[in-house]
Amino acid sequence: MTMRIVIMGAGVAGLSCGQALAASGGAVTLIDKGRGPAGRLASRRIDTPQGEAVLDMGTQSFTARGEDFAAEVSRWAAAGVVAPWAPAGPGHWVGAPAMNAVVRHLAADQPVRWSLRASDLSRADSGWVVSTGQGETLRADAVVVALPPEQAADLLAAAAPAFAVRARDSLSAPCWTALLTFASRLPIDADVWRGAPGETVAIAVRNRAKPGRTGPESWVLHATPEWSADHLEADADDVARRLLQTLAGRADGPLPASLTVAAHRWRYAQSTARVGLLWDQANAVGVCGDWCGGGDVEGAWRSGVRLAATILGERG
Repeated sequence: MTMRIVIMGAGVAGLSCGQALAASGGAVTLIDKGRGPAGRLASRRIDTPQGEAVLDMGTQSFTARGEDFAAEVSRWAAAGVVAPWAPAGPGHWVGAPAMNAVVRHLAADQPVRWSLRASDLSRADSGWVVSTGQGETLRADAVVVALPPEQAADLLAAAAPAFAVRARDSLSAPCWTALLTFASRLPIDADVWRGAPGETVAIAVRNRAKPGRTGPESWVLHATPEWSADHLEADADDVARRLLQTLAGRADGPLPASLTVAAHRWRYAQSTARVGLLWDQANAVGVCGDWCGGGDVEGAWRSGVRLAATILGERG
């Protein structure tokens, strides 16, 4: 009998899990509260007087350490959705023409329902019932929660309390991100610079320098977790101005005129936990995500693939 699986969260982990399950005959449905492919690989389109800029507001680049993930990245490269980018460091890759190209590629052939948020998860005689914030219910033989740990903990509190505890112990650090565009190139030679411990900015990237990018000079700055936590409830415009000042302090001369200045708060930006595989065979509920595999793109992908292999193996 075909197994019905609902996956909550359509980022790299959820999509890689769904892809593997569907390839083995599972009837997979993915739901995500976002309007489209994004998650930690989100990119934002910004209109400027010099044309549209697309800025990567989440993960700036990623590496492939394991042979299995390196093979997957090679397939992404063959499909034209990633490209190597040396300024970030040896072996670093970026999505092309934006980081979210990876998620779009993974979602292209999968039944993802966007703008649909899981609000409750409960057991029924025939399996699982997933209630959504829009009043819809989905039924499944197995469920997978592929959400940040804070959101996963809330959803699993009653349905899988042991997993909820693991999620609460894996809280994510916040991150304020500045999205900046300029009338001309900044007087900064490096396309990537990383702040020293104790500084305001953890990493700053000339977004325009990445492969496939067009539009005006653009920069993305990620504040450190400590600074972001200290300013978590600050006004976004004020945060953007502060981070812009930090960028100005690294320049070799005055900055050109700003075209747009904006900031985005990632309340749940990154977890350094590595909780491993979370799968309850008796109740057919599993959890995957970057926080299960080390906090990066490779960890997210491997978490989803590993969970799918476990589900399929235990189903025989």
